[in-house]
Amino acid sequence: MSRKIFITKSDKHKLLEIINKYEDSKNKQNLKDLEAEINRADVTSPEQLPSDVITMNTKVILLVGDTEEEINLVYPSEADISKNKISVLSPIGTAILGYCEGSIIEWKVPDGTVQIEVKKVLFQPEAQELYKL
Repeated sequence: MSRKIFITKSDKHKLLEIINKYEDSKNKQNLKDLEAEINRADVTSPEQLPSDVITMNTKVILLVGDTEEEINLVYPSEADISKNKISVLSPIGTAILGYCEGSIIEWKVPDGTVQIEVKKVLFQPEAQELYKL
């Protein structure tokens, strides 16, 4: 059973544009997975979004398997693994989009299936009213 996830209208629009831009890329499965997640998400305004939901540019602490990681979920052009900036097009990035603190997610990655726990949302742009209407 799928858990409820949320996305802002602005993030949905930008992410669908990215999916169209990258549709000829070698990893079509990641794009299909992201599109499926976007399509099942509840679309909400930034003002109505709970402050513990992972949106684009959210900084979060995850437990991935047995490893705790602090990451920032970003658009592909901003990804930089050395700065813990993880692209939404990566398997983990797609997996966590729209989930809230306390969520446990089972997700396919290249090495199999991994369990991801959202430990803490450290920063969410919408909670700080850092968004464009």
